[in-house]
Amino acid sequence: MSANFWTSSHYKHLLDQEDVDTVNIHDKEKGVTLEDFKLIKMHMANYILRLAQQVKVRQRVVATAVTYMRRVYTKKSMAEYDPRLVAPTCLYLASKAEESTVQARLLVFYIKKLYTDDRYRYEIKDILEMEMKILEALDYYLVVFHPYRSLSQFLQDANLNDLSMTQLTWGIINDTYKMDLILVHPPHLIALACIYIASVFREKDTTAWFEELHVDMNVVKNISMEILDFYESNRVFTEDRISAALQKLTLRP
Repeated sequence: MSANFWTSSHYKHLLDQEDVDTVNIHDKEKGVTLEDFKLIKMHMANYILRLAQQVKVRQRVVATAVTYMRRVYTKKSMAEYDPRLVAPTCLYLASKAEESTVQARLLVFYIKKLYTDDRYRYEIKDILEMEMKILEALDYYLVVFHPYRSLSQFLQDANLNDLSMTQLTWGIINDTYKMDLILVHPPHLIALACIYIASVFREKDTTAWFEELHVDMNVVKNISMEILDFYESNRVFTEDRISAALQKLTLRP
């Protein structure tokens, strides 16, 4: 894997927000709106997390899996690539990429334990077949850099690495995977945005420290606002709303 973000495939494949917010023509034909699109991806990120908790893999594996899932839907339609199959398959692929391999049969076992809805119930062969399709959709670029590494270094440098700040910023970073930030922004800027939000909540004066970093604070503040806007809008997301969005896909008869 590339040790340097700036020379990595991750950096080279960062996207503009409008590219990430484009609903595939096949999904549009089924009535899927941009709001539906975002809701389904957020729901699948939560699904990956629930499944990961069952099979007990590290947060990094979850983050990589969610990133794969989000990358797939910048190229493929949800009508063709059922999110309810793509999500566990991305977790399966990420577990291998992050050297924490989970067997497909274990994923299938826990899927059936978590969901009674037949539309979630896929078999091992389905996961293995979808894995090849996802690899092709990703152009076999599996390297993902996450904000966690930068976060630890920044907190230490700013002398903010107490338990309260560490837990809060880590939790905010986890929540950013319910959005598409990892596809658009370098991970160190996402980490800084999370520190910026946490420092306001915890009433820590970080102005001088941020000035010393010589980063574009407009970008950091814009990312922070995206996160805060997500928290605000997340309050109105209901299970019924998510089910209605998925229903539009009529993925499986």
